[in-house]
Amino acid sequence: MYNNKMENEKKLKITFCSGAGTVTGANFLLEGNDKKFLIDCGLIQGEKLADDMNWIPFPYDASTIDILFITHAHADHIGRIPKLIHEGFKGKIISTIPTKDITEVMLADTAHILSRDKENNLAEIYSPENIRKAMSLWETLEYGQKLNVDHGFQFSYKDAGHILGSGMIEIIYNHKKIVFTGDLGNSPSPLLPDTDIIKDADYMVMESCYGDRNHEERKERREKLMNVIKDNYDRKGTLIIPVFSLERTQELLYEINTLVEWNLIPKMPIFLDSPLAIKLTVLYTKYEKYFNQHALKLVKSGDKIFDFIGLKMTSETEESKAILSVPSPKIVMAGSGMSNGGRILHHEKNYLPYPENTILLIGYQSVGTLGRSIEDGIKKIRIIGEDVKVKAHLEMISGYSGHKDSDNLVAFVENTANTLKKVFVVMGEPKSAMFLSQRLRDNLGVNSYTPNAGDSVIIDC
Repeated sequence: MYNNKMENEKKLKITFCSGAGTVTGANFLLEGNDKKFLIDCGLIQGEKLADDMNWIPFPYDASTIDILFITHAHADHIGRIPKLIHEGFKGKIISTIPTKDITEVMLADTAHILSRDKENNLAEIYSPENIRKAMSLWETLEYGQKLNVDHGFQFSYKDAGHILGSGMIEIIYNHKKIVFTGDLGNSPSPLLPDTDIIKDADYMVMESCYGDRNHEERKERREKLMNVIKDNYDRKGTLIIPVFSLERTQELLYEINTLVEWNLIPKMPIFLDSPLAIKLTVLYTKYEKYFNQHALKLVKSGDKIFDFIGLKMTSETEESKAILSVPSPKIVMAGSGMSNGGRILHHEKNYLPYPENTILLIGYQSVGTLGRSIEDGIKKIRIIGEDVKVKAHLEMISGYSGHKDSDNLVAFVENTANTLKKVFVVMGEPKSAMFLSQRLRDNLGVNSYTPNAGDSVIIDC
C-alpha cells in the first residue's frame, strides 16, 4: 500500500479541458498529490466573442481547484474566469503584475458585451461582483520569482514575449519540469523582449496557432505596411484595419509612429476607433519597464511611441460615427481583430463595397469568423443583418501576428529537445497542430502528441 502511494505521488495528470483541437479556449487541468491546478480559463471563440459551448458546466468541480494560473490577458485565456467564480471557485489566481491589471480592463469589457445575453443568463455570471471577487483572489509574481506550493510543487514565470505581461509557466515537481507555454511571441517584437529560452523541460504543453506556416520578416512587414498605406492614399481610399485591442494595436501604433516620424507615408487622418484599445494603450505606458531595450530607450528620450501627427483616438460613439464624414484618404483601426464584433463591423459595412478602399488583415482569423470569410476572398458577406459586397482591396500581413510561426516554434523546442520526454501540441487548428507535431518528430526526434479536447494523460515525475 505504501509503495503504491509513493508511486502515485510521482504521477501527474493533465486534462485538456478545452484549447485542444482549436486555437481558443485555453483551459488545462493539472492534478497530482492531492492538488489541483488550472492553467488559463479562456473563452472558446468562433463566429462570436463567445461560443455557446462556453456555458456548458466545466468538466471539473470548480470549488476543488487550488490555484488558477494565467499565462496572459487575452480573452481566450481569461474570459471564463467569472464563470469559474460562478461555479464555486475560491482558490488563488496568479499571474504576472501587468497581466492582473490588463485582465481587469479586459474582463470589464467582456462583461459589458456578454451580460446582454439574456438567453444564457450571462448577466448573473458576468456580474461586477464576480469580477471584483476574482480580482480579490489575485496574487502576482515577477518573472523568475519562485512560488512554492504544498506537496512539493514549485511555480515560476518566464517571459513568453507574446503580449505585455505574458508568461510561460514552469512547474517543478519531483525534480521534473513541466512547461505550459501559453502563447509564444513573434520575436523580435517592436515593443517586447524576446521569448525566454527553455533548455531543461521534461514535458511541454505548447501552442501551435501558426504551426503550419511562416510570417514575413520584420523589415518586410514594415515595408509592406508602408506600401499598403501609400497605395491606398494614391487611390484616395479609406484603409480599414481590424485590430486586436491588446498588443496588436500598440505594435501597429508604434510602427505607424515610425513611418510618420521618418516621413515615409503621406500625412492623412488616422483613427484609433476602439475604446478598449485606447484604455489599454494608456495602460501600456504604465508598464514601460517591461518593454525591450530599444523601445524603452525611445520612451526615455521623450518619444511618444503611441502618438503622432494625424492620430485621433475616438472613444465616444458620436466621434466614431463622425469618421464617415471625414474625406479620404484616411486610415481607420478598429476592433475586433477577427471582425466578430465591435466598431469594425460598421466600418466594413461602409467601406468594403468600394474598390478604392482597402481592408488590411494583420492577425489570425479564426474559422467561422467574418474575418476568415474576408480572408478567404468571399465576395458577399453579411454584416449587421445586411448583405455587403466586398469590392475593396484585400491585403494581409502575417508578420504582425503576435504568435511564433512554424520555423520559430520548432526552433523554440529545439533548445530543450534533448531533455524532453513528450510535447503536447495544443491551441491550434487541427491541421496546424498536427503539422507542427510531425515537424517536431521528424526534425528534432521529439515525442509529440496532439490531444483532443477532453483527453487526459498521465505523466511520470
